[in-house]
Amino acid sequence: MAKQSAMSGFPEWLPHQRMIEQRVLDVLREVFELHGFVPVETRSVEPLDQLLRKGETDKEIYLLRRLQADADESDSGLGLHFDLTVPFARYVLEHAGRLEFPLRRYQIQKAWRGERPQEGRYREFLQADIDVIDRDTLPFHYEAELPLVIADALRRLPVPPIRMQVNNRKIPEGFCRGLGIADFPGVLRTLDKLAKIGAQQVHAQLVDTAGCSTAQADACLALAGITADDTSFVDRVLALGASDPLLDEGLEQLAAVVESGRDHAPGLLLADLSIARGLDYYTGTVYETVLVGHERLGSICSGGRYDALASDGEVTYPGVGLSLGVTRLLGRLFGQDQISISRKVPTCVLVALPDEASRSRCAAIAGRLRGRGIATQVAPAADKYGKQIRFAERRGIPYVWFPQDGPVDQVRDIRSGEQVDADADRWTPPADDLRPYLGAIAGEDTA
Repeated sequence: MAKQSAMSGFPEWLPHQRMIEQRVLDVLREVFELHGFVPVETRSVEPLDQLLRKGETDKEIYLLRRLQADADESDSGLGLHFDLTVPFARYVLEHAGRLEFPLRRYQIQKAWRGERPQEGRYREFLQADIDVIDRDTLPFHYEAELPLVIADALRRLPVPPIRMQVNNRKIPEGFCRGLGIADFPGVLRTLDKLAKIGAQQVHAQLVDTAGCSTAQADACLALAGITADDTSFVDRVLALGASDPLLDEGLEQLAAVVESGRDHAPGLLLADLSIARGLDYYTGTVYETVLVGHERLGSICSGGRYDALASDGEVTYPGVGLSLGVTRLLGRLFGQDQISISRKVPTCVLVALPDEASRSRCAAIAGRLRGRGIATQVAPAADKYGKQIRFAERRGIPYVWFPQDGPVDQVRDIRSGEQVDADADRWTPPADDLRPYLGAIAGEDTA
C-alpha cells in the first residue's frame, strides 16, 4: 500500500488534540450561553449569488457538483460557505417570522476557503461566531459589548492573552469626505493592504488607483498610523484637519468602545485606525484580534458592525458580530506545544482484568462506575498487573481498579502509588481527576 500523506489545508488532529478542541468548544459554548446567546447552525451550502452578493471577496469558493451530474443539473450554482456571517444573514431573512429580536446568536461550525494553505490559513476550518441582530435599528452599545464576551471566553482557556484592535468605518469614510476624496471604498481597500505591502506601496496605490492627491494620500496614511489604548486618538485625528459629521460620529462611537474596554477589561482594546476590514458590508465598529507574542500569526478573531447585510427590501436587520478562528488558534498552539490536556483519553479508571473468566465481573464493575459518571474501561487483556498498569500510565489514566474476592475491591492512584479499599457504588475520584482538563501554557513563542 502506498504511503499516505497529509492533504494540505485540511487539518486532522490526533485524538488528544481533538479532546483539547472539544474542551475549548465546551468553554466557548458555556460562556456564550452565560451571556445569553442561543445556538444556530446553518447549512454548509449556499447559492453562489448569496455568497458573493455583498462586496468583493478574494476567497476562492468551493463549488458543489456531483461526480456524475447530468448536464442540465444546476448544482454548479452552489458553493460551500467561506464564513458564517453571510449564511447567517440569509438564515435571518428566511426565519425572521419565527425568531425573537434582538437575536443573540452563537454558531460553531466548519467553513471552507480555497486559499493557499499556510500557517493560520486552512481550506477547512472551524469558526465560533457570536452576533446580535435586530429589526430596523440596532443600539450602538452592542458594539462595545461583544469584545467583552470574547475576552471572557478566552480568559477561561490556557491561551496567551489577546489584544483586540478596533476602528470604526465611519472614521475613514468621514475623513475622506472631509478631504474631498470621492472613492472611499477604493481608499479603504488600499489601506487594508498596509500590513502586507507597506506604506510606500499603499501611498502609490492611493494616488494611482484611488484618485488621491499626494497630500490626500499623506493624510490617509497619517490617519492609519494612529493608535491609542485610550481616547487620545480623537484629538490626534482632528488635528489632521478633516471635518465631517460622519467623522465626528465615528470618533464618538470608537471612544465609547475603548472606554468600555478600559472599564471592564483593561488592556484588551487598542484603537488602531489602520484596521479597515476589506469586506464592503461593514458600516461601524470593526475588530481584529492578535495573540500577544504571536502577532505574526495575524488576527484570530475579527468582525464588525453591518447595517444592510440582511434585508428583504422592506425590513432591514442590522447586526454586529465577531468570528473566532478556532482552528487558526489551535493550529498555532499545537505547533508551538503551548496547550496540553491532563491525559490522552477520557478514561478515569482502568478496571484490571485478573483473567479472561473475570471479564464479565469486571465489565459489571465498570458499568457501576459509569453509572455514577466516572469514565471507565476494562483492560484489553489479562496480562500481568504490571503490564496493565503501564497500559494506564501511557494513556494518563490515573486509577487502576483491582477486583477482589471479598465484598470490597481496591483502587490504586498510579501516580502516588496509594492503594485503598473501594466500593464501586460509593468511591469517587477527586473532581480534578474526573474529566481531562486543559493545561497551562508551556514555553515561549519562538516564531
